Amino acid sequence: MTKRALVLAGGGIAGIAWETGILQGIADEAPEIALALRNSDVVLGTSAGSAVGAQLGSALTIAELFERQIGAESPEISPGIKIDVVMELFVEAMLATNGTRSQQLQRLGAAAAAADTVNPAVRRNVIERRLPSHEWPAHDLRITGVDIDSGELVIFNRESGVSLVDAVEASCAVPAAWPVVTIGGQRFMDGGMGSSVNMIAVADCDTAVVLVPAPSDSPSPFGAGPGADVRSFAGSACAIFADDESLAAFGVDPLDPACRIPSAHAGRAQGRRVAAEVAAFLA
Repeated sequence: MTKRALVLAGGGIAGIAWETGILQGIADEAPEIALALRNSDVVLGTSAGSAVGAQLGSALTIAELFERQIGAESPEISPGIKIDVVMELFVEAMLATNGTRSQQLQRLGAAAAAADTVNPAVRRNVIERRLPSHEWPAHDLRITGVDIDSGELVIFNRESGVSLVDAVEASCAVPAAWPVVTIGGQRFMDGGMGSSVNMIAVADCDTAVVLVPAPSDSPSPFGAGPGADVRSFAGSACAIFADDESLAAFGVDPLDPACRIPSAHAGRAQGRRVAAEVAAFLA
């Protein structure tokens, strides 16, 4: 039997809203396709995608999850720094050593641990309120993080002995923007630091639908961007990248809570446009 994955990439607050909107737009056109995506054998979430994956594991419908994204009230807060500062830290860490990917990520992790961010308790409250359920779903939800001391990718699931809130908080810990997350003596940062999609984490799957709130060729320190990472997948993949209308809705800073509502609406509109493509892939 074919083992299918739904891969939800990183992309900040804009990414959470857009991915939820994509699923709602697909549901508008083809409810059975949206349900099939939600019921994929494996759901992989990185950073923003970890939040969406966890939300899909709750009892709320896609429509209810979408309404949470476009509601006037939201738990989301600003990190108090511009995305440019985050990117500068990232570039400096990557250029400071010619070592392996793990060594570069270790250096980025050290910078993340030294950064002055919001209080960890404040950040955790955001994650707790972001998730409708704090329990791991029964299906195979995988959430990525990066161990800052080893520089290695870590995959959390319901058998990891890690709470869902901890896993999502770790996966969303953008260096310099949000605090490093300590779990069982290990320290973690955002799971998207090595790859925004982490296709390696679904290498056991035959097919994958991948939602990426970024262009296919968006800059990456490791390779040619998320498009190249998706193409590295040995199975068959259908990747939906943010189109021009969606990118415009994100604005200049995907971590700014102000982008949430326009990103959700843009995702819904794009979801309607790509519903037939996704349906044909799953047929």
